[in-house]
Amino acid sequence: MNKETATKVFESLASGIRLEVWRLLVKAGLEGRVAGELAGELDIAPNTLSFHLKGMLNAGLLSVEQEGRFLRYRANIPLMLGVIAYLTEECCAGHPEACGLLPAGPGSASRAEGPSPCCGES
Repeated sequence: MNKETATKVFESLASGIRLEVWRLLVKAGLEGRVAGELAGELDIAPNTLSFHLKGMLNAGLLSVEQEGRFLRYRANIPLMLGVIAYLTEECCAGHPEACGLLPAGPGSASRAEGPSPCCGES
């Protein structure tokens, strides 16, 4: 991970719609969602969604697969985990074991719970 990639990711997620799309796709896991489902759930026009999906694809946040007439989108979880690792690589002045002792932010899961099993870690 480098600064340019991390910056692209954050710029892409600086939109409320894109952040909602990201969260829906993370929730969907490996199954992903087709564009029409996303547009319906977010109550936005398909062309508006298409604009946002294109931006997220360009940032590497999503993958897309053609399924007949439909496009299925999936969140690029490994990229986001890389961004998190990039942001925290120098956590606690070179003592990463101490980072687990930091309190979790409001509304977040306890650090004691560890990574989510949906991300391939346990």
